[in-house]
Amino acid sequence: MSAIPYTDNTRSVDPQAPDRDQLIRARKNLTYLVLFAIVMAFSGLLSAYLVSKGSVEYWVSLRIPEAFYWSTAFILLSSVTMQLALVVTRQGRTRLAAPLLAATLALGLAFSFSQVKGWKQLTDRGNVLSFSKVLQSTGVYGQDYTIARKGITLVLVDGAFYLPTDTEHKKPLNDEMADQSNAASQYVYVLTALHLAHLVFGLLALIFMAVRAGLGHYTAQNNVGLWAGALYWHFLGGLWVILLSFLLLVH
Repeated sequence: MSAIPYTDNTRSVDPQAPDRDQLIRARKNLTYLVLFAIVMAFSGLLSAYLVSKGSVEYWVSLRIPEAFYWSTAFILLSSVTMQLALVVTRQGRTRLAAPLLAATLALGLAFSFSQVKGWKQLTDRGNVLSFSKVLQSTGVYGQDYTIARKGITLVLVDGAFYLPTDTEHKKPLNDEMADQSNAASQYVYVLTALHLAHLVFGLLALIFMAVRAGLGHYTAQNNVGLWAGALYWHFLGGLWVILLSFLLLVH
């Protein structure tokens, strides 16, 4: 994801300007460091996800909750309002920043609500965070979920699961599958919940930035705090798109 360059629109003759420039650089480096740490954490989880899929005997492919698509729309729109808040501040139209930050906050809350609704849809289909079993999935088989044994998708006949090669349905696999965990369900919850946890920090930052903008603390020459918040918010939006794309690909 490309970084948003921070630019100072004027050159100051203030003798303390070098100190301010150092503070700006430190703030930028700290922001980049935080984002790098988050990338590494999610990279590890995604790698573990793929390893688990390849190593477990039974894997459940889930239909991604419809609410997650609404989440995507909300967070992408919020990225637009966040960027506009930064743009108008740099242009000196600072009075517009607070309303735009408030709109970003509202869209962020809508995203959070959609995530919770998506978890409810998962739960309604029998996919829970802990102790979820392969046979616990509900819904229409082949539409809401499928189950694969070592990469081979099973067929469901009269409530019993069979390998597609077992055309005479002599060996049902239900007893063998009874104690198998639904690792896929657990990973979906962990990934989306961890993303939402990071977004909560973004929501708190938005409240802080909106208050500061309303009080006139951001100017065309001094907006590094707003820049850092915008970069973090854009990063969360891009991260969500990557996570959703990953889940759609894996499932």
